[in-house]
Amino acid sequence: MEKFPESIVKKEYSIEVGGKTLTAQFTNLTDQASGSVIMRYGNTAVMVTAVMGREKEGQSWFPLSVEFEEKFYAAGAIMGGRFRKKEGMPSEEAVLSARVIDRTIRPLFDQSMRRDIQVIATVLSIDKEDPDVLGVIGASLALSTSSIPWAGPVSAVRIGQNTNSDDFIINPNYAQRETEAETLDLLACGKDGNINMVEVGGKEVGESVVGEALELAAAETTKLQDWQKQIISEIGVEKVEVATPVVSDELKALFSAEIAPKMSEYVFGEKGAYALKDEWMKFFKEAAKENEGFAKEIQNADDHFEQMVDELIHVEALENDRRQDGRAMDELRPLYAQAGGVSDIIHGTGIFYRGGTHVLSALTLGGPEDAMLLDTIENRDGKKSYMHYYNFPPYSVGETGRVGGFNRRMIGHGALAEKALLPVLPSKENFPYTIRIVSETMASNGSSSQASVCGSTLALMDAGVPISRPVAGIAMGMMSNKAGDYKILTDIQGPEDHFGDMDFKVAGTTEGITAIQMDVKVEGVPVEVLKVGIEQAKKARLDILNVMTAEIAEPRNDINPLAPKILSLTIKEDQIGLVIGPGGKTINGIKDETECTDITIEDDGTVYITGTNGTADAAKAKIEELTHEYVAGEKFPNATVVRLMDFGAFVRIAGKTEGLVHISEIAPFRINNVSDALSEGETVPVIIKEVDDRGRINLSIKDMDAEFALKKGVQPPAPSNNTQHGGTNKQDKPNGKRG
Repeated sequence: MEKFPESIVKKEYSIEVGGKTLTAQFTNLTDQASGSVIMRYGNTAVMVTAVMGREKEGQSWFPLSVEFEEKFYAAGAIMGGRFRKKEGMPSEEAVLSARVIDRTIRPLFDQSMRRDIQVIATVLSIDKEDPDVLGVIGASLALSTSSIPWAGPVSAVRIGQNTNSDDFIINPNYAQRETEAETLDLLACGKDGNINMVEVGGKEVGESVVGEALELAAAETTKLQDWQKQIISEIGVEKVEVATPVVSDELKALFSAEIAPKMSEYVFGEKGAYALKDEWMKFFKEAAKENEGFAKEIQNADDHFEQMVDELIHVEALENDRRQDGRAMDELRPLYAQAGGVSDIIHGTGIFYRGGTHVLSALTLGGPEDAMLLDTIENRDGKKSYMHYYNFPPYSVGETGRVGGFNRRMIGHGALAEKALLPVLPSKENFPYTIRIVSETMASNGSSSQASVCGSTLALMDAGVPISRPVAGIAMGMMSNKAGDYKILTDIQGPEDHFGDMDFKVAGTTEGITAIQMDVKVEGVPVEVLKVGIEQAKKARLDILNVMTAEIAEPRNDINPLAPKILSLTIKEDQIGLVIGPGGKTINGIKDETECTDITIEDDGTVYITGTNGTADAAKAKIEELTHEYVAGEKFPNATVVRLMDFGAFVRIAGKTEGLVHISEIAPFRINNVSDALSEGETVPVIIKEVDDRGRINLSIKDMDAEFALKKGVQPPAPSNNTQHGGTNKQDKPNGKRG
């Protein structure tokens, strides 16, 4: 019988990071995986496994997959909605976390490998610490200690900036990122002092600040890398040798003779590289009919062409400052911006062209009730009132394919544009609308995500959303060699993205950076090179902003007439129940009576009313009436008499609120009958004399208009000789109930 060990933990290693302990536990829980580790930081734990499968014959790309699994139990709660309690599709946060890990580890594999590699990060528990950093470091250790060929280790760190002191905070937790470290949120991954993946969200942060944060991140990842190397030296196993394609000398010679002389003409001309590739593959297949060896090298022929084009583009950029379309290294493609003009039905639209990349952004405004409810392990019971979605239909690149749904790239690009625009949006107090933007990529030839940022800014201003400043984005590229030479390219287009070494997207305003996203195809980029890229991106961003503001300088004064109108007011917290009523009867009654779209009440007593065609105004008036606290001295010049009694009249002062005008308060002299001065339905001026301890309102006409009764023809009684009781101008008020 198999005997289990006394403990599942075989080895445990720890290091201090940002004043907290980071622990790596190697266990026998997942001993069928090629490599695995459990990373712990505070009460957050992530298990990462790595497995290498069999070789895939006929595969034309490196088959790496990265999954990020969020388990409901990790939050210590039963989640999943009312009808389904099992985890389903990954949340947007999980998709973005998987992309972070993928973009970090992918460049460190031999891209010619054709064996399946799968990395799975499973969140076992989550508390105050973000699991993203643990996922990256865990993937690095799982791969590095396994037999899977990989050029790690690589590390990750999150850098925040203290809003008050400007000091940097290493690995700020969720609470810190929402309060003291909300100015900057930078996640950087790298090895050997270089950076190979960056995600940044910032509140118009200066370029120099981002540069300093990257320097700190490089120093911290180096410490973590040294720690990982120690672990690998102790428990790492020998790497297996994986066969990679070998291009025969005959194939190389055939290419050099038939295709190489044409490469410069095609790659840097109007025909383009892929027209030449079609010629090459057709020629090669004909040659394979006569050469039996060539028949097995179809994929090699494809790969060799890609490699030769890659080398040519790099050499021309580094040695001759030459780009495929003839632009200078820092030159933008032609720009076009249009705000509105697409449809009166859409609340706001923006169209942005940058060369062959064309994006339409459409904006819709809704009320607070349209906010998206969140129920994930990282954000439970939250609401999201700004959403940005990105679509990439197949026609945008001249292809056919599946339409509808989302893939990881689309989710990532939408989240990046959302992050870029969030810092300039108005507060909920100033603009309580829910904002939904959809960016449709109509044509794509490089960085449609940053074109989405520009198009969405135009849509926001067209819709009359009072953003603080316009935002623009640009993608920077890089060509480099092993000697350390490099050239930064502004506004990369498709082939420069495909064959280049870096895709560095930077978005921001005239005042600073709001978002950055970077991934690379090399092992890493020095921080000093990234600083150059950031400054070059700033120049391009300002040029783009000039074109955008020439089209629309600031948000329109009014929102689209077809958009819902939102009114707000504040009631006391102890009045919330009064407005809602038992089982929602009162608030639903107001909705039905006024036909407003919705009424939302926040915990602090803020009330948002959504409606069209005056329905919001009507609902607001009813809530104000319901919650109004009447006080002595308030005047109502147009009150309505609703009932006459022997002792006075009940008068409606607002809505359904009534008060009593006693007979003695109608005129400054005695009146025998109320009906002599008043009639039902009549409009009269009144002032509140008092509100008694039972909330009953006593009114006066004579204190508002002493001559009211005289104007109605009511005369004071004739003087009496009997003044024993003080004359005839006093009336005793009746005791008891008010009728």
